[in-house]
Amino acid sequence: MPTVVVMDVSLSMTRPVSIEGSEEYQRKHLAAHGLTMLFEHMATNYKLEFTALVVFSSLWELMVPFTRDYNTLQVVLVTDGCLGIGRGSLRHSLATHSQRSESNRFPLPFPFPSKLYIMCMANLEELQSTDSLDCLERLIDLNNGEGQIFTIDGPLCLKNVQSMFGKLIDLAYTPFHAVLKCGHLTADVQVFPRPEPFVVDEEIDPIPKVINTDLEIVGFIDIADISSPPVLSRHLVLPIALNKEGDEVGTGITDDNEDENSANQIAGKIPNFCVLLHGSLKVEGMVAIVQLGPEWHGMLYSQADSKKKSNLMMSLFEPGPEPLPWLGKMAQLGPISDAKENPYGEDDNKSPFPLQPRNKRSYAQNVTVWIKPSGLQTDVQKILRNARKLPEKTQTFYKELNRLRKAALAFGFLDLLKGVADMLERECTLLPDTAHPDAAFQLTHAAQQLKLASTGTSEYAGYEHNITPLHTDFSGSSTERM
Repeated sequence: MPTVVVMDVSLSMTRPVSIEGSEEYQRKHLAAHGLTMLFEHMATNYKLEFTALVVFSSLWELMVPFTRDYNTLQVVLVTDGCLGIGRGSLRHSLATHSQRSESNRFPLPFPFPSKLYIMCMANLEELQSTDSLDCLERLIDLNNGEGQIFTIDGPLCLKNVQSMFGKLIDLAYTPFHAVLKCGHLTADVQVFPRPEPFVVDEEIDPIPKVINTDLEIVGFIDIADISSPPVLSRHLVLPIALNKEGDEVGTGITDDNEDENSANQIAGKIPNFCVLLHGSLKVEGMVAIVQLGPEWHGMLYSQADSKKKSNLMMSLFEPGPEPLPWLGKMAQLGPISDAKENPYGEDDNKSPFPLQPRNKRSYAQNVTVWIKPSGLQTDVQKILRNARKLPEKTQTFYKELNRLRKAALAFGFLDLLKGVADMLERECTLLPDTAHPDAAFQLTHAAQQLKLASTGTSEYAGYEHNITPLHTDFSGSSTERM
């Protein structure tokens, strides 16, 4: 995930550190040395990682901004552990954070999923001599316990700072290398961003599941059959080219730009199964089903960033024998050659998916599903078509209106009800002079009922409540009850 580096440049970070046999360093120099090590590691192994740098004391300044917006971040706070004194200090802020107003709230917990890593330019004994360690641990607790505190082991020196940042790199920034296999074909790849361990159920199965470093392709399937499945995460799959000595040549481990360009040229001339797979999936319009672990699968597919550029992506399904119900159990899928008849037909004009349940349940009903925008658009257009044929289509109009109303309430899609109400009011203003007078009454009545339901608090907002036609003095089907 992207990284925000927050560096403390307050006065306490200028305290000198004595290092035998060398010039005098300040704590901020040690911090800069550690961050340089972290950034160089990212430049080598995490070229696609986006990083922002913020420095702060009593004020703050964004030194390097993000180039994109993100929902999930990793925050690295570099500080010497001094909490400050008086109003506005960290010690005072922690003591009063629960009393703050919403407009002046304490920044933790962050309003987005995140991990907070605190890098202390101090050793553990120094922090324990005050209440600094307790306050820093409280920051982690306020961020839902997501994060860790790192301290310098031993005296403050460049070597020990490197060791501390090395522990952070090992924990959070180690690239995930794997071997992609398909029969006798293999390719060394890097999966980016690194897949996080996944807990299926904290009570039943609390042990985190991690994906294998051997990613074996078990089959291929049409994109139309897999559709748009629910996934845990999405990752780039990048090929790693190896030279004859087994060293990486295509991952950017070089000293300068010339060496890097030369390495990329060499990597581009080496045949790679990953490149072959990407091109094949793109041309054939298929995805590859990949085994991630015991009863855990994902899919490899080509995704285009633009008209000319596309990437090989991997999406992780939820662990289990049947992650996609319309495909059935993954273990029961097999090659077409094993079937008695081609399930796709002789002309490839049909599909065996989605699988139909063997036993149709007596309580099974048609339910409203809006997986794609076209489904919702069709339902709204159906209501508008019937609205223009009032009062002849009164019963059909209210039947479709109530079906959409119940689905919107079930999904919590209250804005949809207000939007459809606005459409009905607009239809009312567009009625021709020759329209039946009852049409305007019914459209206005239906719009009002939808607006009441959209508030979520009215007695007419209940799920079981049905909107019934308005009784008028005009004859016709509009006076009938549903």
